[in-house]
Amino acid sequence: MQETRQPAPAADADASRDASIVAAARAGDRGAFARLHRRYERLVHGILLSRVRPDEADDLLQDVFVAALERLGTLAAVRTFGGWIAQIARHRAIDHLRRRRPTSEVPDDLAADRNDAASREAAEVLATLQTLPDAYRETLTLRLVEGMTGPEIAEQTGLTPGSVRVNLHRGMKLLRERLGQESSHG
Repeated sequence: MQETRQPAPAADADASRDASIVAAARAGDRGAFARLHRRYERLVHGILLSRVRPDEADDLLQDVFVAALERLGTLAAVRTFGGWIAQIARHRAIDHLRRRRPTSEVPDDLAADRNDAASREAAEVLATLQTLPDAYRETLTLRLVEGMTGPEIAEQTGLTPGSVRVNLHRGMKLLRERLGQESSHG
């Protein structure tokens, strides 16, 4: 069972701060939007990375922030910027996957020249992580790839700290199981 998204009590002060930054950005303050970008960049990148290839996530990251800037006036509850931009990121990733053309894999002999064992292992872990249920996939990507702490994840996603802990614990267990299965089959 996945945990529901509820505001964390400690997030109130951050939501108020975000509201004033969003208001300034709506009024045309580019510096305010840059602050929002810095604050939520890892969140957005992690959400994208949990769904698409790393090179695609880097490209889509800017698309998400451009879309957010263009739609900032439509954000009804300025205190919910984090959840709002997270949803834009999820939709961008889904739209991108729907439009993506099939690609062929790089031959192993060429790939071996560019990749060492560590990067191949990281790619395997990321590919396996992308097969997990959404709640686990996102929280684990934010933790393991983006380096966010549990409280940071809770604050920016709107999940309670307890929900983040549960999702990380259950997600890690499932990730280990799946990686164990792949290594025993591979």
